[in-house]
Amino acid sequence: MSNLRSTRLSRRRMLWQAAAASGLGAIFKLTPSPASAQGRGGAGQPSAGPGRGGAVRYGPINKYSSPSDLRITDLRAVTVAANFDYPIIRMDTNQGVYGLGEVRDGGHKGAALGLKPLLVGRNPLDITGILDAIRPYAGHGRQGGGYSAIDICLHDINGKVFGVPVWRLLGDKKMDRVRLYADTTGTSDPKKYAERMLARKKLGFTYFKMDITYNFINVRPGNVDMYGSPTQKGLEYAGELIAAVKDAIGWETPLATDTASLRVRTVKDAIRVCQAWEKYELAFIEDLFGTMGFTRWQDYKEVKAATASKILTGEDGFGLKEAFKPLIDNRAVDLIHPDPGTAGGCLETKRIADYAHEQNIPTVLHMAGSPVATFAAAHAACTMRNFVAMEVHAIDFLKWWEELVTGVSKPIVDKGFITVPDAPGLGLELNEEVVKQHLREPGYFEPTPEYDKVRFVGRGTGGPWPHYNVDGVWVNERTSDY
Repeated sequence: MSNLRSTRLSRRRMLWQAAAASGLGAIFKLTPSPASAQGRGGAGQPSAGPGRGGAVRYGPINKYSSPSDLRITDLRAVTVAANFDYPIIRMDTNQGVYGLGEVRDGGHKGAALGLKPLLVGRNPLDITGILDAIRPYAGHGRQGGGYSAIDICLHDINGKVFGVPVWRLLGDKKMDRVRLYADTTGTSDPKKYAERMLARKKLGFTYFKMDITYNFINVRPGNVDMYGSPTQKGLEYAGELIAAVKDAIGWETPLATDTASLRVRTVKDAIRVCQAWEKYELAFIEDLFGTMGFTRWQDYKEVKAATASKILTGEDGFGLKEAFKPLIDNRAVDLIHPDPGTAGGCLETKRIADYAHEQNIPTVLHMAGSPVATFAAAHAACTMRNFVAMEVHAIDFLKWWEELVTGVSKPIVDKGFITVPDAPGLGLELNEEVVKQHLREPGYFEPTPEYDKVRFVGRGTGGPWPHYNVDGVWVNERTSDY
């Protein structure tokens, strides 16, 4: 055997052993064609990724990487200015393979960058090990955005290294296209609301949600009480808004309502809302007790038992055991509503949906991010057995939103659906020129040395301190006796 052939066989054996050690070996045996590997750029100097999606292009392990020697070298970010800003994160490695992720919409890049000291030097193929290490620093609301962004980056890198799409790392693909529901700007005028929702239907959407807020119903005397909660008269006016929209899009069409800003305070108030709207047979009523109300599972359970209306919550909840398990175990809601940008990224959101599926509870995804976060969520959604629909929050500025990325089929939102890429990783790359046109602050993935040292995660370094030692002597030193 020639030395060249021997070298190739040894390298191939090493790569397959690394895949098997990562628990991923089996999924690569049936891949149909070679992958388009991300090039060999230096750390922090990524090269062009896979081309346009559509055709099945995932395949053998990326020949331009050595999995066992792969290490995270840096974490950088840009913030895209939008209705909710998009902090997009890039995780660089020593082999030029990089991963994209995103902090939850409206969050701050520091939520992810602050985790940098816990990441640099680690092998990004150790997804669960890394996520376990940073989990103590995640939390509900936007505080879950850093953990979730890191999860997405890791999955993007793993998909590129092993030549498979992110969905393949999560499970079996149950659908090629993910159904979307569009956020729609609200109004207190029933006629205008109906026109706006009908315009969404003409775009091809088949699932809808409308906001019912304090501002929309507090337009007539007596519509809210002294605490700002809706009175029966106010609920009837809200019903006029709902009925107008149903008349426009069709009563057979799924329509949900978001009540996070309705100022519902008590369980009795929530029950009145749900009972007043039962006749509209809404797809779900969202966040009766606000976006952080998912912690009130006992209250939700009481409301659910008192009404035929379907209720849902969860967009600000992080983690299965931390937020969703109590809701699911106690069957406190009819559907769950995680946002992958808070819930924990691709892997944790899939775990949440799978757990809900075992209790026959459907999953709806909240999503108001850039195409990076949106496609990450779509990769997870297409593997869910109980998936219903996912939000998209960019219809009113869709043109430049879609142009933020390349490598995927366009239009991204096509008649109310999004096609899940089959290319390695997330299957997309940033369009640098367009991203730079929409930055909240100047600089494109600039170095982040200010995050090299521990700022708010992990243990402090410690050192000498003034105290009496065990012999009663006043010292200024470090000791292991305490």
